[in-house]
Amino acid sequence: MRTGGSALIEATCNQVNQHGGYTGQTPEAFRAYVAEIAGTVGLSMDRVILGGDHLGPFPWRRDRTAEEAMQAAAVLVREYVRAGFDKIHLDASMPLRGDSASPSDVASLAAERAAWLARVAEQAALEVGAPSLPRYVIGTEVPQPGGTDSNSQGLRITPAAEVRATIEQTRQAFAVQGISSAWERVFAVVVQPGVEFGDAGMHVYDPHKARELTRFILEFPALVYEAHSTDFQTRASLRQMVRDHFAILKVGPALTFAFREMAFALSAMEAELLRGRRQAERSHLVEVLEAAMLRSPEHWQGHYTGPPEEQAFARKYSLSDRARYYWGDKDVQGALDLLIRNLRSTPLPLSLVSQFAPCHYARIRDGVLENSPIALLLDGVESVLLDYEYACQL
Repeated sequence: MRTGGSALIEATCNQVNQHGGYTGQTPEAFRAYVAEIAGTVGLSMDRVILGGDHLGPFPWRRDRTAEEAMQAAAVLVREYVRAGFDKIHLDASMPLRGDSASPSDVASLAAERAAWLARVAEQAALEVGAPSLPRYVIGTEVPQPGGTDSNSQGLRITPAAEVRATIEQTRQAFAVQGISSAWERVFAVVVQPGVEFGDAGMHVYDPHKARELTRFILEFPALVYEAHSTDFQTRASLRQMVRDHFAILKVGPALTFAFREMAFALSAMEAELLRGRRQAERSHLVEVLEAAMLRSPEHWQGHYTGPPEEQAFARKYSLSDRARYYWGDKDVQGALDLLIRNLRSTPLPLSLVSQFAPCHYARIRDGVLENSPIALLLDGVESVLLDYEYACQL
């Protein structure tokens, strides 16, 4: 908000859908949720861009036939557009029950399904009299919605020939659906530029390895690349990606990781401040979060492997940050609220801030950051966002 730019906020098909997704929110409810937060911080919704990520049949790929999954995907896309989302990533790349397409036909089938969903989106926008028609992102060369569950060493950068096929097949499919005019609003292609992260490490962007993609996109002046999983890249790498036409940089777990990191730091400060005070009630935030994750393991089981001690470490410190699914838990929220109450009555001792949050300590000393738990939590997240702002201000 302080930069004067716009906020691009996206929801994924398994997070927010007509059945509520794992957040329990429909697209309309999610928009209202974002609007409420924007109003609280004084950000006009005119400066908020809502996007739908991986919109397609993914949530229904296993338990429904291909036709049923695509009908559910149509409802999904329709509800996103009717709720005012105007950046729509069409992703029908996953195999569905009953598909018999050979590997060589998979890309063509994905393009046909994506174009059909685009026609649904166009109709929905006209039905509600949307102030602007949807803008589209096509292609998928990223992990399934929800993130990677692998720390594999190899990472396949999308060959330019495959990007060309995606563009041409999808353009033809739009024409077959009678929505060639909508193709003019396709502005980005999702590719894998060689960035990814797992529990303990990440693949760092290498412009040399991505140079084929960098040169290829110049053939399509109306298109840029969208890069997913750019979390934990350096600000210099992010800026180089933008120079190389990866102009849309997606980030998620790095933000929640930064929030978790600062919450843990505040919890450590609380433990030091309240040590020996028998009447004081500590939040025990770290322990409460762990208990919530063990009580409802569906969001991390299958993602964290290895012996129990390695899984326990990952639940706290994994870069993939499956802990992000638990901040809405009632007990975790209660512990976080108590932590903030315990620390906000007086300014935090600078020695503790320096010990557990040294970078933010420097900002407090420079007079640019308030010495309060809320300000520290927000600054942890903003420090990540500032890297993206730097990258995009070319």
